[in-house]
Amino acid sequence: QDYTWEDHGYSLINRLYPDVGQLLDEKFQVVYSLTYNSLAMHRGVDTPVLRRAIWNYVHCVFGIRYDDYDYGEVNQLLERSLKVYIKTVACYPEKTTKQIYTQFWRHVKHSEKVHINLLLLEARMQAALLYALRAVTSY
Repeated sequence: QDYTWEDHGYSLINRLYPDVGQLLDEKFQVVYSLTYNSLAMHRGVDTPVLRRAIWNYVHCVFGIRYDDYDYGEVNQLLERSLKVYIKTVACYPEKTTKQIYTQFWRHVKHSEKVHINLLLLEARMQAALLYALRAVTSY
């Protein structure tokens, strides 16, 4: 059974804490939609597919999968070093090192790497909220 933020989490958290759902949703949307329309040396790049791949990979790491998403995109867009970095930061933040940070996507700017960090941390927060809210619903 699917339990998504849009369909279930948002409405439940708004019932428990009025207006908090809206604030969290805005926070998720702001981070998800951030873009310079560039990637490394390329300008005029729209990156929603990449941002969605990162978000869904983080959810996948935590056991959340969506039937309507083609996870082949994750393997096409996220190289192994980026996947290692994402999994380390999301699951074992205390093991994150400068070496892991510098090994993925060496050609991108640090500001782009910061955006990747923001994406994965917000996706992680949303995954944790989904598990907690589903537990509340079950209880």
